[in-house]
Amino acid sequence: MSSSLIVDEAVNFPDANVLITEDDTPVDNFASAKQQRLLVSSLYSSLSATVFLAEANVGIYHTVSQPAIVPDVFVSFNVQVPEAWWEKPNRCYLVWNFGKSPEIVLEIVSNQVGGELTDKLKIYEQMRASYYVVYDPAQKLTDLPLRLYELRGLHYIEKAGLWLEQVNLGLTLWQGIFEGRQDTWLRWCDANGTLLLTGDEQAEQERQRAERLAAMLKAQGIDPEQSLP
Repeated sequence: MSSSLIVDEAVNFPDANVLITEDDTPVDNFASAKQQRLLVSSLYSSLSATVFLAEANVGIYHTVSQPAIVPDVFVSFNVQVPEAWWEKPNRCYLVWNFGKSPEIVLEIVSNQVGGELTDKLKIYEQMRASYYVVYDPAQKLTDLPLRLYELRGLHYIEKAGLWLEQVNLGLTLWQGIFEGRQDTWLRWCDANGTLLLTGDEQAEQERQRAERLAAMLKAQGIDPEQSLP
């Protein structure tokens, strides 16, 4: 192609002040809200040495001419929220400001009208999120409670496993108690299948470790209270 045919035009991004960054409409249910908190909080408590941004129900503007999409959870690595986060351009995720799309977007299915396997899949594919997770705990869409898609070229390919190799994270379904509720929960894990713990779980693990140490000292005739500096 002749260089004379190439036109160098600046991209005109929309004025962030006119974008809808929040609409104050409650749309989630109790189960989804708890699940979102678990996924986000365990990342922040377990990956404290990693630079990333994880949020629930925050809009992503990915294309200049399109409205925002609001995943239940997203994770974007090597970015942080700007210091002035109350300013309009910083209240949601503008891809052109952050310079990249999130690596992970996740939807929790609660009915059959959300388009998680159709419209939303196409949007996230166009947005070029590396991984798209569809968690369908009540099996509203298919008989599979959990699906993981990885971007290969221009399209998503469904993965057989639940390891997100590009971001060194895994997913697993776990039976246990979170915020007083016994249920099956979607959790992050490492390559060995070890769960990424919430802050409360880490504190409880440390408490149990201290109790075992105290019991061991007492068995040896040592008063753990007096042995403390």
